[in-house]
Amino acid sequence: MTDSILETITPTSHDLGSFKVHRALPARGRTMVGPFVFYDDAGPAVFEPSDGIDVRPHPHIGLATVSYLLEGRIMHRDSLGTEQVIEPGAVNLMTAGKGIVHSERTVEGDRDIETRLKLIQTWLALPDGQEEIDPAFEHVAKADLPIIDGDGAMARIIMGSLWGSRAPVTTYAETINADIQLDPGGSLPIDTDAEERALYMTSGDATLDGTPLDGQTLYVLKPGTAATLRSENGAQVMLCGGEAFTTKRHVYWNFVSSSKERISQAVEDWKAERFPVVPSDSEERIPMPGTPKTNSEA
Repeated sequence: MTDSILETITPTSHDLGSFKVHRALPARGRTMVGPFVFYDDAGPAVFEPSDGIDVRPHPHIGLATVSYLLEGRIMHRDSLGTEQVIEPGAVNLMTAGKGIVHSERTVEGDRDIETRLKLIQTWLALPDGQEEIDPAFEHVAKADLPIIDGDGAMARIIMGSLWGSRAPVTTYAETINADIQLDPGGSLPIDTDAEERALYMTSGDATLDGTPLDGQTLYVLKPGTAATLRSENGAQVMLCGGEAFTTKRHVYWNFVSSSKERISQAVEDWKAERFPVVPSDSEERIPMPGTPKTNSEA
């Protein structure tokens, strides 16, 4: 293993019937990489006509979600009244703060045709002093995100500053996030400025300083260590990270907080239907599970 890799995380996989979700964070022994406290790779999935996804209304606190589609379209609705079609290459940042409810469904017009879906969905823990801010939603179009080109590589900056450019997306803590496309024979150096960094292989083949990277695997990099990605046949690699949090974050179901008591309150609030509703969605909602699969204390 190259000296630039600190830790390798193999995601847990959940079969949702029509597609699989690979969850790299939170993992046993590591809850976060920078502000990233949850890292999901969903799909690829193929939906027949009349089929699709229907994630019913569900709550969040203490985090900001980043939905980044690689294939397909999703309709996002939330308790702020937002209705936004999420498309590949755009950034959709939903800040939960003190509490938000949202749903994710196949776009109605797409239910008449065969569709595909591939999605990277991450949660960013909100920093100390901002965990209970007002909820918000922000959509930044693909065309408004900076692109870095060179040496057989292209990188779209999703959040933060990388390679001398900055994405126009709100960040609460120092955050880096990028979609890296490597052509056959392409290479790209990875910026060293962020305190914590990780690479996630989504497709193709790549090496980091000569060490082969496995697909659907999260590689946490050593702080401050320079490293270069290369690909022989082409690849897509996601980069994430940012500032290291000094206060521990707890993750339980859809809730993130520095306080276990705050999470317990959110659980009770959801059970008692004290969260706001999604005005343009059905009143049906996801019930609080008895044993959540997402639990940083497990």
